[in-house]
Amino acid sequence: MQEPINKNQEPINKNNKPIKQNRLLQLDAWLDSSIYEFFKSSGRGYTRFQDFMSIFHVSGFRRFIVEVISDILSFGAIAAVLMLSLALPAFDETASGEFNKAEDYSFIFLDRYGNEIGRRGIRSDNSVELDKLPDHLIKATLAIEDRRFYEHFGIDFLGILRAALSNLRANSVVEGGSSITQQLAKNLFLTSERTFSRKIKEAYLSLWLEANFTKDEILKMYFDRAYLGGGNFGVAAAAEYYFTKSVEDLTLAESAMFAGMFKAPSRFAPHIDLAASRGRANIVLTSMVNAGYVTEGQVTNARRNPATPVDRVHEINSPNYFLDWAFIEAKKLVLGRDEIGFIARTSFDPVLQSFAKQAIASTLRESGERYGVSEAAIVVTDPNGAVRAMVGGLDYGKSQFNRATTPTRQPGSAFKPFVYATAFETGKFSPETKIVDRPVCIGNWCPRNYNNSYRGTVTLLNAFTRSINTIPVRLSISTGRKPIADMAHAMGIQNDFPITRSLALGVSSVSVIDMTSAYSVFASGGYKSTATGISRISNLYGDVVFDAKNNIEKQRILSEDTTRKMNMMMRNVVVAGTGRRANVEGVPAAGKTGTTSSYRDAWFAGFTGNYVAAVWMGNDNNTETKRLTGGSLPATIWQKFMEFAHTNIEVLPLYGVDFEPRKFTINENLSQEGGELAQNRAPTLPPEAAMNLVKLSEILSVEIERIKSQETRVQQNSKIGEE
Repeated sequence: MQEPINKNQEPINKNNKPIKQNRLLQLDAWLDSSIYEFFKSSGRGYTRFQDFMSIFHVSGFRRFIVEVISDILSFGAIAAVLMLSLALPAFDETASGEFNKAEDYSFIFLDRYGNEIGRRGIRSDNSVELDKLPDHLIKATLAIEDRRFYEHFGIDFLGILRAALSNLRANSVVEGGSSITQQLAKNLFLTSERTFSRKIKEAYLSLWLEANFTKDEILKMYFDRAYLGGGNFGVAAAAEYYFTKSVEDLTLAESAMFAGMFKAPSRFAPHIDLAASRGRANIVLTSMVNAGYVTEGQVTNARRNPATPVDRVHEINSPNYFLDWAFIEAKKLVLGRDEIGFIARTSFDPVLQSFAKQAIASTLRESGERYGVSEAAIVVTDPNGAVRAMVGGLDYGKSQFNRATTPTRQPGSAFKPFVYATAFETGKFSPETKIVDRPVCIGNWCPRNYNNSYRGTVTLLNAFTRSINTIPVRLSISTGRKPIADMAHAMGIQNDFPITRSLALGVSSVSVIDMTSAYSVFASGGYKSTATGISRISNLYGDVVFDAKNNIEKQRILSEDTTRKMNMMMRNVVVAGTGRRANVEGVPAAGKTGTTSSYRDAWFAGFTGNYVAAVWMGNDNNTETKRLTGGSLPATIWQKFMEFAHTNIEVLPLYGVDFEPRKFTINENLSQEGGELAQNRAPTLPPEAAMNLVKLSEILSVEIERIKSQETRVQQNSKIGEE
């Protein structure tokens, strides 16, 4: 029965008194009603929303159009955010407001005797305005590099598509798609590295250039900043260098040759390959005709009479690998100075350079194909580290990559001297120490010997001579691997490498020049002998700004006892071990072979009392050779060079090696011209002068042959051009 209610609407009991309501019941009632009202109002709101959205409802083909537009807007927003994030690095390049310098300094390099051997650095001239440049030079450049330059906004998508189709048809890269603006962006702000991020930056910087400069201003900067080989930046400087004339006086044939060089001056510069340069110029002339800039009749004379640059034979034969390296080193020594022109006297010896090139070329010509090897490099120093010769590859004209200075190759067993030297420095080991040659493992790594055989108990001298692998691994366990790495760095290996279990077997990347520096420590009696090529630098007014004599600081790396032991062991490698092919009659030679797994790299590094040299052989694409070992062709190259190098000089004794060098003579193994000349002059000249005379005769005979060869090639090229 329902409770009675008083006039205040409150429930009352039998005694006519109000019943107090439960507050929790009130809260529950309020919560229920609120939730009900919320969902009810939400339903009404959703109904109103549906009614509103029904206005935009489409179906059929109109719905498809709306969906496409919606997706485009969505992906466009995502792309805009992505493009902005990619553009930020490019904005950083322009924030400083500074362009890349063409080059910081200009150097004239002299050899150790004071004769000029080459130049490096800036040759630039931006004094000629665009309207003063020959019209055919501008048209030739646009025809071959960017035909739609005045039509696109910095990136020529049609040009990129055309280049892609051409490359696809040719199944190789025969045409580039970069516009002139993109090429200028790279020259002004970026490096030449071939990466995706660099191309992204290049694209945004091209847009920035187009927004901030006129087309004519961009073209003028391109002509002024483009590298055209021979250390020349800009067409004005290149015209003076190649044709000894003002750029305003260039002929059509000469303009076509310049336009053809923009793509790859290292390949198409006339002083490197005249035939290739003329062939490229002919393609430029064809492009000018196809673009409608000229008629076939107007280019006929240029085809029949191709451009002929001034003779640069002496620069072709210059030691370019050495000059490239010396330029980098010389710039470090003058960094921060106000002058831009310098004369650098180097430690370079042109006669030894010719010996080194001859040794590499003849060996590869005779046996390269049989062993499946195409490249080699050598660095030669004296025991104090002065670089006398450097060959960074077989042909600089085809590849400027310096294999002598880039730390990209594993030394294999040529690294073992650092392991043995570290062990000897502890005082616990000597060449007579006996260790068991048997399988050894560090974790799951178990190195094997070259022929998979083991000799039982051997002395360290025998293990080193036969290049047994298990013994240096056992030594590394005893000494620790970090001391070995520290020893290698202290002796001259400059690049960092991981300290792994296989370190003792030379599984680390090193350079030829660093290996030469490290082995110089043995030749110098244990003193650090970092490779250096700069003896003195002066400015163009004759003021000396650097002198190596002021920087001589003897730092002992190995003790005398360790040095003697190591030299004796490495001498044994040449006499009775893996390096027997490196033995030079009458010369106390010592060294170590090195061969990496799968025969990808082969080394011989060694020294005499006069010179230190390291030889590397392999393939640029890192493919396997045909079982090439360090004791075969590398040792042969080393032996050929040292045989030449020790002719007509006093053979010095080798530190710690009991060997009497052959007596000094000046008349053996000479060329016919050099022999006759020396015989006529030797009785009346002191030994040093006679030696220099012999060296001069050697240089002259080599130079005469090269000039004859060059003249023959020029004549052949001229005939080709006439045809």
